[in-house]
Amino acid sequence: MAQPKIDVYLEIGQKRTFAGAIDWPGWCRSGRDEAAALQALLDSGPRYARILRSARLGFQAPTDASAFTVIERLEGDSTTDFGAPSIAPSSDAQPVDDAELKRLQKLLKACWQAFDKAVQTASGKELRKGPRGGGRDLEGITRHVLGAEAGYLSALGWKLKQGEAEELSEELARTRQAGLDALAAAAHGEIPVRGPRGGVRWTPRYFVRRAAWHVLDHVWEIEDRLL
Repeated sequence: MAQPKIDVYLEIGQKRTFAGAIDWPGWCRSGRDEAAALQALLDSGPRYARILRSARLGFQAPTDASAFTVIERLEGDSTTDFGAPSIAPSSDAQPVDDAELKRLQKLLKACWQAFDKAVQTASGKELRKGPRGGGRDLEGITRHVLGAEAGYLSALGWKLKQGEAEELSEELARTRQAGLDALAAAAHGEIPVRGPRGGVRWTPRYFVRRAAWHVLDHVWEIEDRLL
């Protein structure tokens, strides 16, 4: 059976390139150049498929890079070279209708569930250190993800006071609910596209793209570092 074609964008920095699937936020990997990034994306397909299995969104991991169609090349920046995608593909400016909103919310929930499962599996166990002995511990990773998601909410134009919940798990739940609420508000046009100082805010699609990428990046970090 023929593989479904998958539209991909490339974010090309001086030292690193990201390849991301347009219709599948969170499925985004990097390499030293275009070929390496596309290969990394292909290799991570089965892992991404496992993440989305419970959400039943119809994702099928390709078996060959010929399934990819590069539809856009973007110039990266210092963040790209540092190790995070930073530039939104032009398709992320498209409006989000109710059906797509529901799909994006299900995708985000699947990513969060995968993170919780990874943390639960690694709880009480040792994570492998980096070559120089570095690397966050499990609580450090969780707090880092929490802080990033709060920052993403701000980029979307949603205000959230951090630290109001006593338990870390409660703060995660509160921040995630705010993410779902903010996504819906942005999709319905309830958040101005520009901030009070004129800065352009993230679109709903790019908010999901960055949030899903970041949490999955750390899901796979925990899995790979677990001794």
